[in-house]
Amino acid sequence: MKTEWVVGFEIKTAYENGEIVISANREGMLSLAKHLMTLADGAPGDHIHYDEHNALEDGSADLIIERVQ
Repeated sequence: MKTEWVVGFEIKTAYENGEIVISANREGMLSLAKHLMTLADGAPGDHIHYDEHNALEDGSADLIIERVQ
């Protein structure tokens, strides 16, 4: 599955007080929206793994979004 990034994206994730927080600039939000649309058109079991080594800001919690059914 190919994902597209909008130039200048910044995305950070955190787990705080039992809540998952996703913070992003405009380009980050647009990138996530594109990824979700791609994932929605995929097959059950398809997923996207985000971490600080491939997409997220330093110190971010890993995030996996998976398509089911």
